[in-house]
Amino acid sequence: MTIEENICALRNEIPKDTVIVAASKTRTLEEIEKAYNAGLRDFGENKVQEFVEKYEKCNLDINWHFIGHLQSNKVKYLVGKNVLIHSIDSIALLNEIEKKSQALGIETNVLIQVNIAKEQRKYGFYEEELKEVLKTVEGFTNIKVKGLMTILPIESHEENRKYFRKVKDIFDEIKDINYINSEMKYLSMGMSSDYIDAVKEGTNMIRVGEAIFGKRNYNI
Repeated sequence: MTIEENICALRNEIPKDTVIVAASKTRTLEEIEKAYNAGLRDFGENKVQEFVEKYEKCNLDINWHFIGHLQSNKVKYLVGKNVLIHSIDSIALLNEIEKKSQALGIETNVLIQVNIAKEQRKYGFYEEELKEVLKTVEGFTNIKVKGLMTILPIESHEENRKYFRKVKDIFDEIKDINYINSEMKYLSMGMSSDYIDAVKEGTNMIRVGEAIFGKRNYNI
C-alpha cells in the first residue's frame, strides 16, 4: 500500500479527533511530503541531529514534535522549534527547558512521560512521582504541561490494554486536580504495534511510523 492509502486506512480505524503524529525517524523529506500532501500536519522525530537537519531543509508548514529520549545538553536545539516535546523524563530536563525557554522569552509545551510498567531500562516517571513533578512545574513561568505520554513493553493485547487503561485513569485523575501550568489536553500513547489497543482505552494522540510509511530500514 502507498503512504496515502495507509493514512486513509489509519483514519478509518481511529476516532476523527485523534491526533496522528507521524513518526518520521529515518524517513526522507520526500516521504514526509507525501504524508503531508495526504493531510498529515504533525510529525515526530526521535533524534535531535536528524530533527535539526529536517527542520532546516523542510519548507512545509509542519507541526514538529520531539518524541524520543532527550538529553539536557540537547535542549537548546529543540526549544522554539517544536509544538510539543513528548518525552519529559526528569526534573533536570524540565529545569533545562525552563532555562532555555526563559532565555528566548517563549513558552514550551511538554508531555510528562510515564513509565507505567516500571521497566528499569525505560525512561519516564513512575506513577507515584507525578505529583512531585507537577508541583515542580507550578513554580515555572515558561513551561506548560499539556498531558502525558507513555511507551509500553511488548506485551499481549490484554496486557497492553491494562497498562493503557491505567495511564488513562491517571490522566483523568490529574485533570480533576487543576495544577498550575498543567492541563491534561493530550494523552500520547499508542504506536504502530499497539495503537488500536490505545484507542480502545481512550488515547487522543498516537505516534505511528510503520503504519504510515511501511517497514523501517533499521540499518540507517
